[in-house]
Parts: sequence; structure tokens; C-alpha cells
Amino acid sequence: MAATYAKVEIPKELADKALEIVEIAKNSGKLKKGMNETTKAVERGKAKLVVVANDINPPEIVMHLPPLCEEKGIPFVVASPKTELGTAAGLEVPTSAIAILDAGEAKKLLKELTDELNKLKK
Repeated sequence: MAATYAKVEIPKELADKALEIVEIAKNSGKLKKGMNETTKAVERGKAKLVVVANDINPPEIVMHLPPLCEEKGIPFVVASPKTELGTAAGLEVPTSAIAILDAGEAKKLLKELTDELNKLKK
């Protein structure tokens, strides 16, 4: 299944890059894990990137995030299954959403991803 970004299909390479940023940021930056923490980070304008699992059921749980991220100008990617997202974030359990507050050593990758996502939106 292809990932999405602001109602735009994104290539698997970009979804994989988002997951890679989460993995790097868990060690050298700062993450918020889970839907509630992610939502708070977005509402406060602190998130630099939001990555959401592609297998959330029911989908209504996450429907508030894309418009909120768009309003705040925060990149939003629907990427991998909850298990992969949890693993990338260093959790032993699946997670539905991750907000990156500080990309740490992945700052350059985050900029590349954001630039590529912005090109897709146009």
C-alpha cells in the first residue's frame, strides 16, 4: 500500500526515509510517541515531522492529524505498519504515531524529506 501525505500519494522511498529519520532521532534527537503525545506536540507547534502508521483501525483515530499538521505547517507522512513504527522509535510495542521534536543527526535527512514532500504537494 502506498503511503500518503496531505492527500497525495508518496513513493515508498519517502515513507522509508521518514522511518529512517525516526530511527536516527530516537538516538540523537527527541521523539513523542503515541497518538496523544503526537497530537499535543502538533497543537503546540513543536513537531518537525509527524509519522503515522498505515494500519490504524478505525481510521477515525488519526483523521484529526492531517488538517492540524497542515494548519501548523508540519510535514505529515503515513508510512509503515504500527509494529515497524514502534520498532523504529525504540519501543517494544506497536505505536500509531510519532512526532519528531528534534531530528538530531537526521536534520539533513529531515530537510530533504520535507523538500521532497513539498514538491509532491505542488
